Amino acid sequence: MTVKAIREVPFFRPHIVGTELEYVTEVISNGQISSDGHFTKRCSQLLEESFDIPCVLLTPSCTASLEMAAILAGVGPGDEVVMPSFTFVSTASAFVRLGARPAFVDICPKTLNIDVDRIEAAITAKTKAIVPVHYAGVSCDMENIRRVARRHGLMVIEDAAQGVNAQWRGHFLGSLGQLAAYSFHTTKNFVCGEGGALCVNDEALIDRAHIIREKGTNRRQFELGQVEKYTWVDIGSSYVPSEISSAFLLAQLEQMDNVNNRRERLDARYRQLLQPLVDDRFLRLPSIPTDCSSNYHLFYVLINQGFCRAKLIQFLRDHGVQATFHYVPLHVSPVGASFGYQRGDFPVTESVSSQLVRLPFFDDLQPEDQEYVVATMRQFFHSCT
Repeated sequence: MTVKAIREVPFFRPHIVGTELEYVTEVISNGQISSDGHFTKRCSQLLEESFDIPCVLLTPSCTASLEMAAILAGVGPGDEVVMPSFTFVSTASAFVRLGARPAFVDICPKTLNIDVDRIEAAITAKTKAIVPVHYAGVSCDMENIRRVARRHGLMVIEDAAQGVNAQWRGHFLGSLGQLAAYSFHTTKNFVCGEGGALCVNDEALIDRAHIIREKGTNRRQFELGQVEKYTWVDIGSSYVPSEISSAFLLAQLEQMDNVNNRRERLDARYRQLLQPLVDDRFLRLPSIPTDCSSNYHLFYVLINQGFCRAKLIQFLRDHGVQATFHYVPLHVSPVGASFGYQRGDFPVTESVSSQLVRLPFFDDLQPEDQEYVVATMRQFFHSCT
C-alpha cells in the first residue's frame, strides 16, 4: 500500500476522562488549594487499597519520589546503587545527588528490563540498593531480583514510573520493593500534568517518609495530636503536590481499568497490523512475559540491522506521523563518562537504544490512525529493499 494523502498523527495526547473540571472546581470552591487536602488523601487511599500498598504519598513528580526513596534508603557518599543504564536520568540522579555512584547493568533484549543474570556481578561491598526499572509497563523479573537482594542484604527500590496498574504474578508494580516510585506526568497513562507518588511497603519507613516529605518536620505527628507543636527533626524538602493537581489526578485514577482496557486494544491492533513487517524481518515487537500483566504504557518497535532508525523516524514525520526514539543510555552521557563508563560497556543497551522507535500511542488513537502509521512504515521499508 502506498501512502498518498498525509494524515497528521501526534505522538501523544493526554486523555481526559470527563470529571477533572468538576473536581478541580470543587477544590477552588473549598478554598484549600495548597496540599494534602481531601483529594490528595483520596488519591493516596485509592492507590493503597487498589494495589495493596501500606502507604502511598503523593509528590510533585516521580523524580521527587525517587529522591525521597534515596534518602530513606540511607544512601550517601561512596555508596553504589545497581540500576540499568537504559532509563530516564531521574533514576540515577536521585542517588547521585546524595553522593552515590550508579552501578549500571545491561538489559534483557526481550523486555528491555534489567538483566537479572548480570546484577550479582555489579554488587560490591559498597552496594546499597537495587533499582529495577519496569520499562513500558512490563515488570522486571522480581522473583530473582528480590532473591539477590535478600542474599546481599540490599534494599529494592522499584522505578515504576511507567508501571501504574501493571502487575507481576498478580501483584501490582509498586508493591514489590521496600520502596517504589510512580509518575503521573502528562505522558503517562494517568496524569495530572506533573505528579508522582512514593510507595512505602516497609512499614518501618512510613513515619520518616512523612517527615522527609514535609520539609523534615514532624508536622504529621502534630496533625494527629501526638505532639503539641511541630518542628524540624530530620532532613527533607517540600515533596507535597498541589491539591489542584490531586483533584485532576483522582478523576484519572477512578478510570484506571477502563484506560487499561482501551490501551490493551490499541496494543493488540498495532501487533496485528505490524505482524507482516515482522514476518518480513524488518522489525521486532515488544515481548510481554506470561507472568506479567502490562498497563500498555507505550508501544515501540525494534528495527532490524540494515535499516537506519533516523531515516525511518524522519520518513514518518515527513508523512505527518510523530514517532520518536527513547532513552540515550546514561552510561554514554557526560555524567556517565565522569563515573568511568564508556561506549561499548553495555552492548545490548546500546543496540536497543539505536534500534528502538516509539510509535504514536494514546487512549483515543483511532484505528485509521494506526492503519496509517503502519502503512507509512510499510512504504518506508519496501522502498529500502
